[in-house]
Amino acid sequence: MADNLTPEKRSKIMSSIKGKNTKPELVVRSIAHRMGFRFRLHRKDLPGKPDLVFKRFKKVIFVHGCFWHQHRKCPISHLPTTNTKFWEEKFKQNHFRDEKNKRELKRLGWGVLTIWECETKKPGKIIKKLEKSLNSHLPKHLHKEH
Repeated sequence: MADNLTPEKRSKIMSSIKGKNTKPELVVRSIAHRMGFRFRLHRKDLPGKPDLVFKRFKKVIFVHGCFWHQHRKCPISHLPTTNTKFWEEKFKQNHFRDEKNKRELKRLGWGVLTIWECETKKPGKIIKKLEKSLNSHLPKHLHKEH
């Protein structure tokens, strides 16, 4: 299907897409907060400016959009049919940057968890991922009850 918009209009639309405080990110933040976890947002001093930073656990969470970060086997992560070379390069750069940030964070001693946009539609899955990632560092008597 051909794009009906002029390049200028398409550019304006694409530039208006936000990179933080997205709906999937707000879902994850809400669940983590209800579970009793406290965190900081988008710390600029850490590689990739993670969406949620749990300093106490030395863990970070990235909430990735399935389309922008090309979540494998996810229907949201399709390749656009127009301007495919541009999109292939864009997604390749996104993936390269994500992996570089993850390696750097791990080198600095941080644990990295990625939560995908499609997973935010299943709160139980997010709760399990947070419990596995964060509760495992707490003594048993401090684990959160749900």
